[in-house]
Amino acid sequence: MKLKISHEVKKTILRYGISIILTLLFGSILIAIQGESPLEAVGHIFEGAFGNRINIGNTIRWIISSLMVGGAAIVAFKSGVSNLGIEGQLYMGALSAAIIGYSIELPHGLHVMACLLAASILGMLYALIPALLRVYFKINELITTLILNFIAKYLTEYITMWIIMGGQQSANGSASITTPQILNTARLSTIIKGTTANTGIFIALGILFFIAFIYKYTLEGYEFTQIGQNMSFARMGGVNINKSFIMVFLMSGLISGMGGGIEVTGSYYRFMPNFSNNLGWDGIMITRVANNNPLAVIIVSIIWGALKQGALHMERMTTLNRLVVIIIQMLFVLFVSIDYDNLFSRWKEKIRLKKTNSKGGSSIC
Repeated sequence: MKLKISHEVKKTILRYGISIILTLLFGSILIAIQGESPLEAVGHIFEGAFGNRINIGNTIRWIISSLMVGGAAIVAFKSGVSNLGIEGQLYMGALSAAIIGYSIELPHGLHVMACLLAASILGMLYALIPALLRVYFKINELITTLILNFIAKYLTEYITMWIIMGGQQSANGSASITTPQILNTARLSTIIKGTTANTGIFIALGILFFIAFIYKYTLEGYEFTQIGQNMSFARMGGVNINKSFIMVFLMSGLISGMGGGIEVTGSYYRFMPNFSNNLGWDGIMITRVANNNPLAVIIVSIIWGALKQGALHMERMTTLNRLVVIIIQMLFVLFVSIDYDNLFSRWKEKIRLKKTNSKGGSSIC
């Protein structure tokens, strides 16, 4: 029996195959220019990500972050909502989790749940702002979510420094601006001793599988997908666009906020400014590479997390800076965004037209 591969699958294989080749090529050139061996650099990255139990644990820690922000992004972008405010929603969730974590005494399981619930609610409410501005005032969410990112970043820093710390700050600057450590009862359990790999991995995976279920098997998921593919068609089909926009923003904000809560309860055990290091933007990149496929987000997040952890080891073992890995990641996102099938079709059409014109010219002669 002959295996039939659909045109879409062929396009996907072509796109990822060419993107990987181009990324490896340009990445190797970039590394070689700096006097290092590309093969050795890749070896150090792999060793740093999977070389021993501690490295694997630290890789899982980054995978958790990638899964959460990837989940938040895919809910939005698969539904045609440009939520660039994941970073801000992450900050709001993280601070609220930290406050609940250090200020309230509860039994372990309940305390963790309270922290993550508070983080989810704050992230959701913060995402509601651009949703309402879009629905009722027709203000583009690209603008509002970007602005709200900055507001969240500086608002949480202000609250931490001037309200929680009472304006006390040492000479170390923003690095010393933190909330008190959360109580042990508010911390997620570690799954690999000596690392910050925690049970948040199960929460993150559960969320991604739940997202996949919603979009594949529920009416709401079908409507969200229709809006993402063709809003005018969805509106003609009777989909309530405004209601769906608000629901999508709330879902995306909830996951973003919970992601911030997991960062606090599973890794940092406190809130500090600049903790995320652009995690929200990572989510958008991961979703782009995964082509808005919830299950593909899991695979991309594993690679993303491994690269983050591996880059730290590569930096220690070579003269290369970890920023090289970030550049290579961005190159891959750039290359995977190109529609190679359409590009090749246009080239073929140009070649065909040239041949036709040349034949026409020779027949006239």
